[in-house]
Amino acid sequence: MSVTNVQKKQYRLIGHALNPVVTIAGNGLTENVLAEIDRALEDHELIKVRYSIVDREMRDELINQTSKIMKCEIVQTIGKVALLYRAALKPNPKLSNLLR
Repeated sequence: MSVTNVQKKQYRLIGHALNPVVTIAGNGLTENVLAEIDRALEDHELIKVRYSIVDREMRDELINQTSKIMKCEIVQTIGKVALLYRAALKPNPKLSNLLR
């Protein structure tokens, strides 16, 4: 599941107006956080996740772990916010950030 550069550019434009859906703090990637990210990716396909962790290396590692566990693509990271994409199995035009 590779996203082309043209698609990434389009997703970044869409993601600019989005607010973070999930915030990950000191507890890291708990089951509840992963379940919420999974639900949000299935509903919206393109989401922002805020990582409220001061250590840059730890934050980058958590972003990569999230991508591997959720089987999603990292479209962009700016500071403490990551833009994640995963195609939905059955996209809902009312919920999807890509189809609205």
